[in-house]
Amino acid sequence: METESIKLNHIGSDTMDDKYLIFKVEEEEFGIEISTVQEIINIVPITRVPHTPNYLKGIINLRGDLVPIIEVRSRFMMEHRPYDDLTCIIVLEREEEKIGLIVDEVHEVKYISKENTSYPPSAKLSYANQFVKGLGHVEEKVILLIEPHDLLHDD
Repeated sequence: METESIKLNHIGSDTMDDKYLIFKVEEEEFGIEISTVQEIINIVPITRVPHTPNYLKGIINLRGDLVPIIEVRSRFMMEHRPYDDLTCIIVLEREEEKIGLIVDEVHEVKYISKENTSYPPSAKLSYANQFVKGLGHVEEKVILLIEPHDLLHDD
């Protein structure tokens, strides 16, 4: 099975400030800093790893790199849904640590200025709230800005 991917490393680092990759899980929109996104790939076979949390679906071999794969739905304690043509893996890299996030669909890259972001409410409204580092206000919508590498670790 050939992997179809979109590489994002052609974007100059000076143009990445305040840009977020917007993706959906259920009807909610989330954003991650574009500077951490390496590429977006179709769902590929995932090797399960025994005795790991249910949200850690396993690992994939991506051109020689072993990448842990997290299903965002499971991590956010949302109901499972079968993968479809829009389901994909966002491969992230920061400080030479790679992770993949399975999301329902990827929408677009959006500029969200610092003036249009705010901190999340201090009250823990849900389990997923521990991953929300900010709120992006775009038009009439609120986009939850997450710290994706926190998804890999329980604190």
